[in-house]
Amino acid sequence: MEQEETRVEPVEITTFVADDAELIDPNWNGGNQPVVPRRPRKWLPLFLFVATCFSTCFAYTVFIGGIPASGPTLSTLLPGLKYSAAVLSILMAHEMGHYLAARFHRVPASLPYFIPMPISPLGTMGAVIVQGRGVADRRQMFDIAVAGPLAGLVLALPVLWLGVERATIQASPRAGEIVFGMPLLVKFMFEHARPELMEAGKAIADNPLLMAGWVGIFVTALNLIPIGQLDGGHILYCMIGRRAHRVAMGLLLFAVGWMVYTSSPNYILLIVLLFVFGPKHPPTANDAVPLGPLRVALGWLTLAFIVIGFTPNPIS
Repeated sequence: MEQEETRVEPVEITTFVADDAELIDPNWNGGNQPVVPRRPRKWLPLFLFVATCFSTCFAYTVFIGGIPASGPTLSTLLPGLKYSAAVLSILMAHEMGHYLAARFHRVPASLPYFIPMPISPLGTMGAVIVQGRGVADRRQMFDIAVAGPLAGLVLALPVLWLGVERATIQASPRAGEIVFGMPLLVKFMFEHARPELMEAGKAIADNPLLMAGWVGIFVTALNLIPIGQLDGGHILYCMIGRRAHRVAMGLLLFAVGWMVYTSSPNYILLIVLLFVFGPKHPPTANDAVPLGPLRVALGWLTLAFIVIGFTPNPIS
């Protein structure tokens, strides 16, 4: 009997899902169909991981650290290597949170796919896992969605704190230098750990751990926006069902209006991708499965992280 073709949906905004669940997990058969084993393409996640190691090191060295006229040396490359190791550890923790939660619930999922972006000051567009659509029920989808941000914060918060403790005043600002917006959480850490750096007119010099922690906080907050296939979209849909569609459309229209009003194109790519993939969240395998009060409370607390982790003007 020929297996029915399954529509595809992204797990997160940059995730692309294979047509059949067994392409992700060769042992998955939907419970009733024989599967012809396929060799998993483990080389692709490994290749993308290595490429992202190079791109993050390159981006930090070029855009943040700067290369002297005499050429790169080990001392100029070392901060980039530290940044690369720290930020990839945070992103790996985030995606492995999704992956392990999916495996715990026996939902087919791929290994993390890292996305290199050497022309960006961050050096990466994050990482994603791939999951078959229509397999996870409401409770399973919630657990998979919430596990990623929480696992990422377990590393991002201490990395950011270490970066704040090691921060210094920038001695000689360069013309055209990149300035990163400061979310409330970062301001809170500076005000309590290094209040002397928060005096007016002082520019704080970036260091590898501070930069990596900032990226971890920002990416987590960005993923928690409750729209479509972002982590926040999964979480909100699991908690309030189809009413999440109205919230998603309202946020998208507000974001477009905000960008027009402020003439700031920072989030244009994200908004385009959200419209392309669709702001509405598809139904889970069973929307009637109850979450319980503990999961609902955890979901609202996780979404509330946006307030302290998001910044409307991240890079200028």
